[in-house]
Amino acid sequence: MLSAFATVSQSILECLAQILMETHARLEFCLHSWGANSYGQLSQGHVEDQASPRLSNIAALQNRPVRAISGGGGHSVVITESGEVFVCGQNNRGQLGLGHSADISTLQHCPILNQRVTDIACGWDFTLLLTGSGCVYQWGTGLFSYAKRALSPHAVPSHFNSKVPCLVPGLDQRISHRVTAGSAHCVCLTGDGDLFLWGSNKHGQLTTTESFLSSPTLLKRSLLDGEKVINVWSGWTHIVAQTESGRVFTWGRGNYGQLGRQISASEDTEQQPAGPVAQGGTQEVGLPAEVENLRGATQICCGSEHNLASVGGSLLSWGWNEHGMCGDGSQANVFLPQLVPGLRPVLIGCGAGHSMAVCAATTGTETNSAPLE
Repeated sequence: MLSAFATVSQSILECLAQILMETHARLEFCLHSWGANSYGQLSQGHVEDQASPRLSNIAALQNRPVRAISGGGGHSVVITESGEVFVCGQNNRGQLGLGHSADISTLQHCPILNQRVTDIACGWDFTLLLTGSGCVYQWGTGLFSYAKRALSPHAVPSHFNSKVPCLVPGLDQRISHRVTAGSAHCVCLTGDGDLFLWGSNKHGQLTTTESFLSSPTLLKRSLLDGEKVINVWSGWTHIVAQTESGRVFTWGRGNYGQLGRQISASEDTEQQPAGPVAQGGTQEVGLPAEVENLRGATQICCGSEHNLASVGGSLLSWGWNEHGMCGDGSQANVFLPQLVPGLRPVLIGCGAGHSMAVCAATTGTETNSAPLE
């Protein structure tokens, strides 16, 4: 499937460019997609699920190079290098930003106020984007019901009830650098290292006692020991952030091990916006805490409830493991980051319930050099 949070990395593009220079070859890109396709989110012109990769219909791109791709519960979004946006799939809540609610089974251009788009994030049934000028837009009504319940009898802000891109208020004095999203929450990282959070707080992922935040709310730096944030990732119900010193903090839902750390008794009861934790129930951890053995990670990615990280050239995994995506040969959840043996990744990526790693390998007959796995 077109996986949530998937991007085309600059580092892999640089590797490909080097290959081209060395081989004098011409490289052409195509888009493959597979998996659930009930709404046409694979951009193949039909709504049949696909168990193996197949070429997507990218005629609308007209050979434009792709910068990033992202997927939500049933919709997909593609950004080109020139900053244009193309969408397909489920649109019952206006999550495609086209102003209507009809599903689209092949990629279609989404006009975004004539602004260049630099980053994209899909929630379950809403979409966030970041423009080159640092503005954040949101569309899709997937969070409307959450907002209505939380804010009644007050009106719901327009960015929760729009089927076309709508400017997110409260960030106008900031230059945003990155956006990411969970199933029902939103995250924005600014250029000066601050995090803003909004949306559903059912699992404590917004670090507040409020059940819902209608506008971007600053995460206090004191919760991260006063450090600036340099990158942020989101699973469906948890958040991972890396600070300027290389430290990695996690918070939000932890019952599958997706926080990658032990939960203390005091921490377990400090903030429970969704109610008390029953035996075997959900652990709600609203305050960030460091995962020490992830310090210095060079790459991190989140699936729905599991994670991967590259640390010191090795691959670590933790969290939900029902489908074996933690790579340890079992289906038992992993509560602390553990080594995935035999892999030294160049790039890593997660889907909702699967994991990927691009690894380099040397070829030849030299006896004094060990191959990279």
